[in-house]
Amino acid sequence: MKLSITRDISGEVRDPTLLAGWPGMGSVGAGAINYMRETLGMQPFAEVDAREYFTPDSVVVEDGLTKFPDTPSNTFYYHQEADLIIFESESQLSGDGGTALMRIILDLAEQLGVGTIYTGAAFAVPSSHREPSHVYAVANSKELKNLLAIHDLEILAQGQISGLNGLLLGFAGLRGIEAACLLATMPQHAMNMPNPKASRELIRCLKTILGLEVAMAKINKAVGQMNKTMIDIEEKIRATFLNKEAGDEEVEMEDLDEEKVPHYVMEKIEHMFREVRDHKSNDKLAINDKAAQLKAELDRWNLYVLYEDRFLDLFR
Repeated sequence: MKLSITRDISGEVRDPTLLAGWPGMGSVGAGAINYMRETLGMQPFAEVDAREYFTPDSVVVEDGLTKFPDTPSNTFYYHQEADLIIFESESQLSGDGGTALMRIILDLAEQLGVGTIYTGAAFAVPSSHREPSHVYAVANSKELKNLLAIHDLEILAQGQISGLNGLLLGFAGLRGIEAACLLATMPQHAMNMPNPKASRELIRCLKTILGLEVAMAKINKAVGQMNKTMIDIEEKIRATFLNKEAGDEEVEMEDLDEEKVPHYVMEKIEHMFREVRDHKSNDKLAINDKAAQLKAELDRWNLYVLYEDRFLDLFR
């Protein structure tokens, strides 16, 4: 694993803070950090080459020919006015790969005089999408924990944080670097869907802690769209169950479990994606028919806009 510096920022940094994010449940932490990076217009200054630890689990087909997918990126960005460094990764590495990446991140953090590191993650709870997202915090030092409490963040008393968004706190602690993870709650039944509402709460907390100005218009719009989508899903499922078809008995409203309903939809859509992707037949008509059924299902639940890139990737 190798770090490549594309722009020397050592003369620009003062007492920088580092935000780090990896993909995870609901894209909550990564979504928040990606939004802040894009909205603040941050510029890249370093890249980590992790190809030796990347093992693809599929190949990409284009014009009947196969090729390996691109290696996920691991990029550092910097914003001089905010004195803020962001590290974004497109994949989670485990084992030796994860340990090597932690070493590179923290080596660079020490070289640049990073004082504090923050990561973000999702905290899945049995709740409705109608309920607001709540942010918990954990830290690797008493001083940072007290600072987070001052900002009215509820300290998570016990539990665990899986993945590199959590492990970075442990590795940073070994070097005496303060680090914390902010966890925004999201519904358990929607773990397979992006959750901009939870990401927005992480951004609001980070804005307050770091004293940053971050425009929120785009993520507010995304939250509105997701709220509409989740409401549509529940209403359509209720209508489906309550629709008295020939020979079927009507299901009473109290018999429906609101928390499990959207999960049923997500499982069905995931199954249809796998059917199209893994279809072994050379019959293009059969494959196209399954793809058409998938598209119709996405349209039915008003989800196509969320899955558009993934759907089109099936044919690239």
